[in-house]
Amino acid sequence: MEKFINHIQLGYLGLLPFLGCVGWPLIAGSNAVNLDFFTFYSIAILAFMAGNLWHAGQQTHADAIKAIIPILPIGFLSFLPTTWTLVWLAASFWLVLLFEKSSPQWQTYHIDYQKMRFVLTSVVFVCHIFVIGMSIYPE
Repeated sequence: MEKFINHIQLGYLGLLPFLGCVGWPLIAGSNAVNLDFFTFYSIAILAFMAGNLWHAGQQTHADAIKAIIPILPIGFLSFLPTTWTLVWLAASFWLVLLFEKSSPQWQTYHIDYQKMRFVLTSVVFVCHIFVIGMSIYPE
């Protein structure tokens, strides 16, 4: 358990910017800076999570492809409305969790870490839904 304590604490701390971007518009009103920050932070965290799936030299070709599927379209999504980008990001967090759960390493992870991953993915997904709603209906 001890080796996952830091992962769990850091995981929950990583939620603060997501929650802040949902809460801030309720206090100060919605704005483009908040939406941009949320989008860029979400991209960074998704890239980090997908990067954790990458085990160079220790995985099959199919598993290597799974590690890049969620982040590969990000460059193309920059040409689309932000709402579509947020929808892809929200779905991709579930995709990364699904890929992680299908890996052989998942069975070696402590149950508390496995629960945390589900909770974090759920909260991040809900945050995306709120921000999508705020971007569609800003006031």
